[in-house]
Amino acid sequence: MEYAFLLFAFVCGLTVKLVGIPPLVGYLIAGFLLNFAGYSLTEDLSHIADLGITIMLFTIGLKLNLKDLSRREVWMGSITHTLVWIGVITCVIYGVAALVATTQNAITLQSAMLIAFALSFSSTVCVVKVLEESGESKTRHGRLAIGILVMQDVFAVVFLVASTGKLPSLYAFGLLALFPAMPLINRVINKSGHGELLPLTGFILALGGYQLFEMVNIKGDLGALIFGIMLARHEKATELAKSLLSFKDLFLIGFFLSIGLTALPTLSMVGLALLLCLFLPLKALLFFGLFTSLRLRGRTAYLSSLVLGNYSEFGLIVGAVAVSMGLFAETWLVVIALAVSISFVITSILYRGSHSQYNRFKEQIKRFEKNERLKEDIYPTLNGAEFLVIGMGRVGKGAFSALSKLSDVNVWGMDADRVKIKSMTDDGLNVICGDGEDVDLWENLDLTNTELVLLALPSIQDAINITKQLKNAGYRGRVAAIARYEDEVSYLLENGIDKVFNFFTEAGLGFADESLTYVREDREAHY
Repeated sequence: MEYAFLLFAFVCGLTVKLVGIPPLVGYLIAGFLLNFAGYSLTEDLSHIADLGITIMLFTIGLKLNLKDLSRREVWMGSITHTLVWIGVITCVIYGVAALVATTQNAITLQSAMLIAFALSFSSTVCVVKVLEESGESKTRHGRLAIGILVMQDVFAVVFLVASTGKLPSLYAFGLLALFPAMPLINRVINKSGHGELLPLTGFILALGGYQLFEMVNIKGDLGALIFGIMLARHEKATELAKSLLSFKDLFLIGFFLSIGLTALPTLSMVGLALLLCLFLPLKALLFFGLFTSLRLRGRTAYLSSLVLGNYSEFGLIVGAVAVSMGLFAETWLVVIALAVSISFVITSILYRGSHSQYNRFKEQIKRFEKNERLKEDIYPTLNGAEFLVIGMGRVGKGAFSALSKLSDVNVWGMDADRVKIKSMTDDGLNVICGDGEDVDLWENLDLTNTELVLLALPSIQDAINITKQLKNAGYRGRVAAIARYEDEVSYLLENGIDKVFNFFTEAGLGFADESLTYVREDREAHY
C-alpha cells in the first residue's frame, strides 16, 4: 500500500513540476486525492513521516550557529510576533464566532486562543524545503528564518509540557553527560569515512537523540535538533548533512501525504480554512514590521517575512492536544490541517518569484528601513577585484586558489556562509560575505575593475538569478558558470551566461593536464 501511495505522490509531484510548481504541492494534492478516494493514513506511512521530520530537524541543527539564536532580531522578533499574533487573531476569531452564534463551530475564548496559538507557528518543513531548493538556507534572511523557526519549536515544546502535564523525568539531568561524550561521538564520525557508512552514522545520531529525549519525557524531535546543533562545529557537519539530503526528502514525502490523509474535509471546512488563510498576509506583515523596527534591511525583512508567512505542522499537534482535552471540536483539527496545506502551496508559489518581486517594489520596501544599520548588514567592499568567485565550496575554492597563484591578478571570493567567510578571512584571504541574488549588494559594490565573475554554484537557477542581478546593477564584464550535466550547459548559455564549464568534463581534462605535466617534469628531471 505504501508503494502505491509513493507512486501516486510521484505522479502528482511530476505533474505539478512540469507546470512550474514545486513538487511538494503535488504531494499535498496527492494526499487529499487519496483521502477522497477512500484511503486512510497507515501506521507505516506515519512512521515514514515522523522519520522525515526527525532527520530534517537533525540536519537543521547541523547547519545552525547558536550565535544566530542569541541575536536580538531572532529572540525578540519571535517572542513579540507570537504574543501580538495570539492577541489579534484571538479577538478576530472569537468576535466572528460570537457574531455567528448559530454556527455549530461556535467556540469559547480559550478555544479561540488555542486556535490562534496553533496558527502562530511557521512551518519548519515548508520553510526549510523552500530555502534549500532555492539555495538560500545560509543567507542572511535564510538564517534569520531558521532561527525564528527554532525559537517557535521551543515554544511548542513548552506548550506540550504545560498542557499535557508531562514533565521531564529526573533522569533528564543525565543528558548533561552528552557534553563529555562529544569527543567520542566526533571520533566515530571521523572514522565513518565518506561512503555509505556516513549517512548511516547520521541516522544513528538523529534517531539516538530522538530516543534519548523521549526516554526522559522530552519531545524526541527536540533531541534530534539538539544533537545536530552539538555537532554543527564538526568539520564533517556539512558533508554529513548532504549525505542525508536525499533520504530526508524521500521521507518527507510521507509527511506531506499524511496531511492530506488525516481526514476528509467537507465544503464548510474548506471555507473555514480559506478564511483562516486570509490572515496569512497579516502574519507576513507583522514579521516585516518587527524585522524592520529591529533595524534589519528591507530586503532581509521582506524575504524572511514572505517565507515565514505560512502555518505549521505544529499547529496540528497543538490542535490534536486541544481536541484530546475537549477544548474544541475535532472538525477544527481538519480545518487547521487544510489551512496548513493551503499555506504550503501559497508559500511555495509566491517565494519562487520573491527576488523579482523585491526588485519591482524595492523602493517602497526600503522606505521602512532604519537609518542605523546592524553590523551584519553593512555592505562589504571589493578593493579593485579583477576576478570574483561566487560560491566558496570545493569547486569555488579550487578556482580561487588557482587564480590567486597568478601574481598579476587581483582575485576575490564571495559566499553567503558567514562562518566559512570568517574562517577564510582569518587565514588572510580576500573574501566577503554576501548573497549573490541581492541586487542591493551589487548596487553598493564597485565592480568597475571586475572583468570576470565565476559562479561556482551547484544550482543553475541560482547562477541564472545572480547573472540577472548583475546585469540589473549595471555590470558589463563576463560571467562564467559550471554545470553538472550537458543539458544544463545550453540552458545556462541561453540565459545570459557567457561561458559554461561542464564540471565532470573539465575535471577530467584538468586531471589529464596535471598528470601530463607531472610526467613531463619527471622525464626532464631524469635527463
